[in-house]
Amino acid sequence: MVAILLVLLLVLILFGAGFAVKVLWWVALAVLVLWLLGFLARGTTSAGGRGRWYRW
Repeated sequence: MVAILLVLLLVLILFGAGFAVKVLWWVALAVLVLWLLGFLARGTTSAGGRGRWYRW
């Protein structure tokens, strides 16, 4: 009985980790798209060059 509970707990942990990793991949993809859009849509400076679109 304990072995079955341990196996079920292991399956639950692995399923949860797999779901979390999949969600993190989607978040990373969304951040990449936003970064690329910000990079392409950045404004120009008064000197005519491209300015930084981030604040750091």
